[in-house]
Amino acid sequence: MAPTFDSAVIDSALDELTAGEKTWSDTGLARRRELLDRAHALTAEHAEAWVAAARTVKKLDPASPLVGEEWMSGPMTLLAGLAALSESVSALEHGRSPIAGVRLGTAPGGRVTVPALPHGVYDKLLLNGFSADVWLRPGVDAATARRKAGLAQLDPAATGGVGAVLGAGNIMSIAPLDTLYELYANNRVVALKLNPITDPLLPVFEAIFAPFIDLGVVRILTGGAEEGGYLVRHPKVAHVHMTGGAPTHDAIVWGPGEEGARRKAEGTPLLDKPITSELGGVAPCIVLPGDWSAADLKFQAEHVATQRLHNGGYNCVAAQTVVLPADWPQKQDFLAALRTAVDEAPARIAYYPGSDQRVAAAVGSYPGSERSGGRVLVENLPATDTALLRTEYFSPVLGVVELPGTGTEYLDRAVDFANDELMGTLGANIIAHPRTLKELGAAFDAAVERLRYGTVAINAWTGVAFLTPRASWGAFPGHTLDDIQSGVGVVHNAFLLDDVERTVVRGPFRPAPRSILTGEFTLSPKPPWFVSNKTATATGRKLTEFYGDGKPTRLAGIFASALRG
Repeated sequence: MAPTFDSAVIDSALDELTAGEKTWSDTGLARRRELLDRAHALTAEHAEAWVAAARTVKKLDPASPLVGEEWMSGPMTLLAGLAALSESVSALEHGRSPIAGVRLGTAPGGRVTVPALPHGVYDKLLLNGFSADVWLRPGVDAATARRKAGLAQLDPAATGGVGAVLGAGNIMSIAPLDTLYELYANNRVVALKLNPITDPLLPVFEAIFAPFIDLGVVRILTGGAEEGGYLVRHPKVAHVHMTGGAPTHDAIVWGPGEEGARRKAEGTPLLDKPITSELGGVAPCIVLPGDWSAADLKFQAEHVATQRLHNGGYNCVAAQTVVLPADWPQKQDFLAALRTAVDEAPARIAYYPGSDQRVAAAVGSYPGSERSGGRVLVENLPATDTALLRTEYFSPVLGVVELPGTGTEYLDRAVDFANDELMGTLGANIIAHPRTLKELGAAFDAAVERLRYGTVAINAWTGVAFLTPRASWGAFPGHTLDDIQSGVGVVHNAFLLDDVERTVVRGPFRPAPRSILTGEFTLSPKPPWFVSNKTATATGRKLTEFYGDGKPTRLAGIFASALRG
């Protein structure tokens, strides 16, 4: 059946990219680095327009501190990614591994780890107390890691055809970052189809990618599901990458409805080409019992609320299930603080399509769970066989499960629950008092190793890994087309590492200055991505400006704004 849209637009773009593949093959590393640097300058130039368009999409008041999310998860993240990727390409250009000179570490199971954060003095200043390590798969040694770092840029002339990228509609830097990963990690020219939600950013993205568009190696397309389906099944597309949910993935791979279910059961996919994906899931936040102060309870409740309510809850890695120790003497105090944090988070309009229906479905499944501002907090969830553990609501819905036990017994139960009962493996969060971590010792390290998640964050939100350009981002390895969970493959990964297993992030349990007074030596105040941060917009803008030009004179203003948050 003939398409109801103008397929000639897609046909023409793919013809141009097919010709552009030869140009990309002939483009050396020096020129490829220059293209990244030019895109970096253009991102800085158009950052204001980017945020204005994103603010319109998400119906945010210009004066709201929530606009800070758009600065930080938008142009700031892309600026960091472009700079990190340029550094890796520069190393390859000069005959070095992107991780030459990087001190590698080890993790349980004999794994090699690559430090992604901090990387340089400014990371140590701006994200003091935070760290991120990429864990490579078991059996990969340090020499192999250094030799294979660079991926497809180790042989830039060996291109991989045309890659189709189906952009996300929630976080505005995802589509451009995925496009860069296709270009550099996989050496494919790219047809990027925007999610219709992000169409207002088309002029910004066209301006930022102008150097690549002019070269003939990127084309940006718009349209809905029909255009997307035509694009991914086009014979001139060699590979597909998508960001979204498992149902959308299955509709693309197997087809919709009963026919799709039949194909899946038979193992006969409709899509006849490789596909990678970054999908969501039901991310846990595991709270370990300890002796917390009132300030600790309040801060960590705001932390958990942020993990769910950042971007309105429309994040693939938004925490959806809080795991609490049933026998913790401070459990009720924490729950009271969490209710307050959820209720007092800034109000926002539900901009993402279908959100109201998903919230209504959650309320229908769990009557009496409504909170203020259209949010849902379900307490006393059963620990198995209930909708909230199996359904990615992609909306402001948060559940609480209580598990028995103390010490390592509780920790082991929590890890088993996260691995076995929750859908998806994109990210898991753990919150624990420093004294608790010290007491658990090697048992805690073993628990982190056992968690089957692409990112594990300890006293931090997994979203920090998304913001960290040299960290990997994606599901835990091992999913298959017929059991896709949170997807296949990784993105970001600006070191261009091969054999990635996961990223492990660590952060401070307390913010400064309280952290210093209690013996935890970190200078980081309340993070600007917290939904309760009052100066997030000003701080986000200042950070973006710094990532744009790197002027040290901007640091004082960043710190002053951050401390007022």
